[in-house]
Amino acid sequence: MVSARPTSARTRARVALAALLLLPLGLAGCAGAPAPVVTATVTVTPTPSPTPTPTPTPTPVPEAEVVPNPTITPNAEAVPAEPLPEGPAVDLGATAGARGAPITDEAGAPISYTVLEGDDFFAIAQRFNVPMQQLLRMNPSVSGLGEDIYIRDVINLDWTTTG
Repeated sequence: MVSARPTSARTRARVALAALLLLPLGLAGCAGAPAPVVTATVTVTPTPSPTPTPTPTPTPVPEAEVVPNPTITPNAEAVPAEPLPEGPAVDLGATAGARGAPITDEAGAPISYTVLEGDDFFAIAQRFNVPMQQLLRMNPSVSGLGEDIYIRDVINLDWTTTG
């Protein structure tokens, strides 16, 4: 049994002070109630797979309809290309891409042309009214279908000789 003793005011003040000091320590472990955990139950219902539709089987072809040896038809005979017209070059006058003066024979027909800066093979062919293919045949030293000509190259315009 505990006996009660009279307490002094000073002792009561100490007890109150200790209670105030210990109160935060006592409350430190106290936290609010935890938030409720929400759970959801999901029920998965499988959907049935569609039943495949059968692929129809091809109807067999009677052997009488099958052609075992097809008829081979050869191609028609190749028609040779017409030769390019050959004849003297005709100077139609200076143009952009063929501005130089040609060297001519005693009759005045151009027989050669010296390439200047800015000239191109196609313009030279047009100026002298010579098809590109013929001018290339007349100048076998010109490579790259006439794309590789250089300043001071001499282009043959005389169809009777090859460069």
